[in-house]
Amino acid sequence: MKRSKFFSNLSWSMAGLGLATSCSNLKEEELSRNAEPAGDQAAGKVPAYRGKIKTAFSKGDVLSSNERVVLALIGAGHWGTNLILTVADINKNVFVKYVCDVDDTRGGRAISELKKIQEVSPVRVRDMRRVFEDGEVDGVIIATPQHWHALACIWACQAGKDVYVEKNITLHMGEGQKMVEAAMKYERIVQCGTQNRSADYALSARDYIKNGKLGQVLAVNVSGLLDGPIPFNEKEEEKAPDTIDWNLWLGPARKVPYSVSRHKSNIFYWDYSGGLALGNGAIHQLDLARIVLDNPGFPESVYCTGGRYLFNDLRDTPDYQMTTFDYGNFVLTLQTGEFSPYMLKTSPEIRYGDGFPEWKQNSTKIIIYGTEGVMYVGRMGGGWQVYGKDRQIVDQEQGLFPLREHLGNFIDCIRSREQPNGNIVEGHRSATLIHLANLSYRAGKKQLYFSGDTELITNDPQARELALGSYREGFEIPQEV
Repeated sequence: MKRSKFFSNLSWSMAGLGLATSCSNLKEEELSRNAEPAGDQAAGKVPAYRGKIKTAFSKGDVLSSNERVVLALIGAGHWGTNLILTVADINKNVFVKYVCDVDDTRGGRAISELKKIQEVSPVRVRDMRRVFEDGEVDGVIIATPQHWHALACIWACQAGKDVYVEKNITLHMGEGQKMVEAAMKYERIVQCGTQNRSADYALSARDYIKNGKLGQVLAVNVSGLLDGPIPFNEKEEEKAPDTIDWNLWLGPARKVPYSVSRHKSNIFYWDYSGGLALGNGAIHQLDLARIVLDNPGFPESVYCTGGRYLFNDLRDTPDYQMTTFDYGNFVLTLQTGEFSPYMLKTSPEIRYGDGFPEWKQNSTKIIIYGTEGVMYVGRMGGGWQVYGKDRQIVDQEQGLFPLREHLGNFIDCIRSREQPNGNIVEGHRSATLIHLANLSYRAGKKQLYFSGDTELITNDPQARELALGSYREGFEIPQEV
């Protein structure tokens, strides 16, 4: 069967995106300008993506199990390497053609291990546009720092590539709208790196609640307390090492001099992340809670407090936050922090085997309070248990960490053109909750009211301004994808 590819010519990456030169050669004056905000930000306007959502795409380029899927890794750090090696291990007809990273010190392990698996070394490149220009590539795995996720995903969709994009999938609130639009317009599979979407136990917990066995849900408590303290690299340098293209690493972010702290500890800066605990780790628990609650929409209001109580260093982001999401008929609270060595993540023995977490000290649990019982749900394995009025377990189901299933679902959907488990629509909605929490905190710890119809904050101009984000010229989120 001849494969039909969505790929025109190279003009999309140059004239179409205003990139007449490589990123490394953009003029200084071009780097200081900001783009228009991403998303439909006009008051009262329903986001355009709402009317464009498709449950499945054209069957014209369906691939059989015997046809090879060609992939590229973009962002070759520890986790990106783990993702691509897992994909190569579980799929026999997958070939990784590129390993892309702006830092030459990364990617060596991925390349050497992939050569053992497929007998041919992937090509190492710095600029992801090299990957997008190759019509043979079917899909990409994006595991860059967060500030690159949205633009890389949109570029990939425009180039006809399917996408696996790591969490948090966006840095600014409106970016997710454009990612959905791009996925639907170009009929691209976009799988978000929220692996719980492929966990059977998450769906059975959802069905348990939908069937009324827990009674009416009144409150949900989500925990995202990382075992810490987390180290922070404060060493400063004036000159970027020759092994990294610092301008390309910054990409959409504002131009600043190189420093080791921004490079190695970027997760603690608003320019690149929503924070380690809230903006990175907690999305797994928050998204899992949304699955179990049957994907509720947006809250009516959000209030986030917290601060930098433990650390006094260069980082921007707080080390503890407590957020309340008011959905009108129930309340969800999210507690996040990075300084609790006495709180325990679910152990590998439970994530990959039998048993349940020790709920009292589990740092990543979800507690759902119903009128007929209380449900405990574990993150990425751990299953769920329900306790009744007599403090006894009335029902339970074990569960395993579903990373292999999630990556396998991505490859299956590349072949079938069906929407993946962690589709971009729900990924955008979960990410929006993270953004609302941080916006509440950054706007002075204010309660923000939110319109689910327009996806706009309705009561605070400062928070709405922060939500827009800004982008360097040549790295804008396109208004028309």
